[in-house]
Amino acid sequence: MSHAAPLPRSSQDAASPDTPLLPQGVMRTYLLVNVLFLLWGIPNNLNDVLIRQFMKSFELNRLEAGLVQFAFYLGYFLLALPAGILMRRKGYKAGFLTGLILFASGCFLFLPAAEMGRYSFFLGALFVVASGLAFLETAGSPFVAQLGPSATAERRLNISAAFNPTGSILGVVVGNLFIFSGVELSHTQVATMQAAGTYAAYLHKETLRVVAPYLVLGVIALVWAGLIAATRFPAFITAREHKAEVAGNWRDLLREKHFLHSLLAQFAYVGAQVGTWSYLIQYAHDYAHTPDRTSGWLLTGTLIAFAIGRIVSSWLMRFFNPTRLMAIYAIANAILLVLALARPGWIGLGAILLTSFFMSVMFPTIFGLGLKDLGPNTNIAGSLLVMTIIGGALLTLLMGWLADHFHSTAIAYAVPLVCYLIVLQFCTAMTRYTRQRLTVSTFEI
Repeated sequence: MSHAAPLPRSSQDAASPDTPLLPQGVMRTYLLVNVLFLLWGIPNNLNDVLIRQFMKSFELNRLEAGLVQFAFYLGYFLLALPAGILMRRKGYKAGFLTGLILFASGCFLFLPAAEMGRYSFFLGALFVVASGLAFLETAGSPFVAQLGPSATAERRLNISAAFNPTGSILGVVVGNLFIFSGVELSHTQVATMQAAGTYAAYLHKETLRVVAPYLVLGVIALVWAGLIAATRFPAFITAREHKAEVAGNWRDLLREKHFLHSLLAQFAYVGAQVGTWSYLIQYAHDYAHTPDRTSGWLLTGTLIAFAIGRIVSSWLMRFFNPTRLMAIYAIANAILLVLALARPGWIGLGAILLTSFFMSVMFPTIFGLGLKDLGPNTNIAGSLLVMTIIGGALLTLLMGWLADHFHSTAIAYAVPLVCYLIVLQFCTAMTRYTRQRLTVSTFEI
């Protein structure tokens, strides 16, 4: 592995089409870590299928089914900070390996959970899966951000993040083909099966359908852990890890206003993304009257739009300011969600499907902007940003409560609408921060 040249670190380093994306000798490592972005996208969007499946097999309401996301993102929230502490002491590789082992363990727990037929056991398994993903995401984004010039960090993160919707699409496709049975019983058929004493066996069979995809995913996670263990990371990353262990002080982050703004923006964005996808199948079912599998393919379609958005946005960032691009996208999504609220049906559904294109840029861009100029505190800051993923749990539950209280899935989409306005406010704050830094830099010169 060749040594890299010194890398620009400050936010004043202006990106241009000629600024290198990566130093020499790190492409293999970059690609290896990029596949992790794909891997953690699979269980994230399998949750959207699980919500609908568990509503059927455990006969849950929307709020109870929302506990799937709550248990999942609680794992992120509680384990992100320990992940950051571990990496500060032991390095990124330890974080990746711990995450993959926890991820695999949670997947394997799906088998006993299904055999026992307990919803609470599934929630526990999902918590373990998410605990592993907390380590992977806490390591992944800061690692990629520091793997090249600071000026191209947002573009590098968006390219890495483009692998994530591929995993998301795989998750929904797998769920649609192997978890959804395609059997949707009428009230008369349910009553007949209950009278014959066969309905409980049918529900248990539906529950067992979730096991196989998770067992396969667990095996893949263990294989990738072996590949990570056998890979030597770049020397300059090791040097930065040592500097962070010696010089880092998390209290310094309290003085970084742009970072504090990024925490709120990321909390809101993740809530918007998770909530939008979690209730999309239900929205399509309620207002477009589509069966579960058709709704699942619609979810797949919106994830393809998300992937296209990541690719297009990564290219656009070569020429346009990432903050300004994200502001335009936030405004577009706010308008689309107003339409989803005002015109529930195929028009509103189409608007929701389109929001995925515009939300695609937000997570990696907020992450990259939030980590600007944090030096040895980058790891711990990354942990705190990953903790904001709890927004996916809390705001999804809020959407479920609104949907049940008002007997309207459409009204629940007011939550992501507000979230995009918060992201827009972050763009404004980040623009002010960048101007102040440029002013200070010019004065010092």
